[in-house]
Amino acid sequence: MKTRITELFGIEHPIIQGGMHHVGLAEMASAVSNAGGLGIITGLTQPSPEDLANEIARCRKMTDKPIGVNLTFLPGFVAPDYPGYIEAIAAGGVKIVETAGRSPEKYMPQLKEAGIAVIHKCTSVRHSLKAERIGCDAVSVDGFECGGHPGEDDIPNMILLPRCAEELSIPFVASGGLGNSQQFVAALAMGAEGINMGTRFIATQEAPVHDNVKQAIVNASELDTRLIMRSLRNTERVLNNAAVEKLIEIEQTKGDELGIEDIAQLVGGVYPKIMREGDLDAGPWSCGMVAGLINDIPTCKELIDRIMNEARESIRGRLAAFA
Repeated sequence: MKTRITELFGIEHPIIQGGMHHVGLAEMASAVSNAGGLGIITGLTQPSPEDLANEIARCRKMTDKPIGVNLTFLPGFVAPDYPGYIEAIAAGGVKIVETAGRSPEKYMPQLKEAGIAVIHKCTSVRHSLKAERIGCDAVSVDGFECGGHPGEDDIPNMILLPRCAEELSIPFVASGGLGNSQQFVAALAMGAEGINMGTRFIATQEAPVHDNVKQAIVNASELDTRLIMRSLRNTERVLNNAAVEKLIEIEQTKGDELGIEDIAQLVGGVYPKIMREGDLDAGPWSCGMVAGLINDIPTCKELIDRIMNEARESIRGRLAAFA
């Protein structure tokens, strides 16, 4: 299937694996790219630009297909060495960067000088239009259903995607709550040129995370995620667990007086314990509502092939019958 996204990134299928902290390692990215999608290494999971360079090199040994790197621009007084990370990306021959968080505008000249195509993750139409204005090549439109940070507008994909189709000239992919062929076809119908999946790719055989995490996603329903840090305007959708319940209790008790210091011990540095050691109650961890649609742990190739084959059958069969 050819779309503007497959043409832009030189991939076979318009399916992207989004950046995920302590998940987007070489094993994950290479498996998705080898299956015809676009695998993404999560840049800031690597402690330094040198570590990222090593991870890119490790991934290059696992695939000769296009790969990308996620760079999340975080708020804070002490920023990571973003210019150094971009240098490592360029030196590694990576030509695709998925940006997220704050606007990448400050770093666009460096990215463009390196010949890197930029796809920015946005949770609103206005942010998508800003991404287009500053020179991003594509947008990943993240609906309210997503795991991680859905923004503060609470707009689901059934509204957000067609609105972006009305406004944008650059191509966009649907992101947030996506995991099967029906959703893929629906995203195309609403103007997207492909999809971005996060939680669905965690529940694959190649995902470099503890089996407890994969099984927790398979066992979860669409009702098992919670929203945390809303009062801090840093909303995150996570899978419910004991740590999440404790955090929400603190939020409710503190109310408008809540500060990040009140919950820092619950959210700081927990991902290695969860993703590597399988301690599911170590802290909150991002998970989308799509968990309710995830019932197995296939290989990345099996997953992508299934989505694409079923999508073609739907388009040629059931949908064609309505025409």
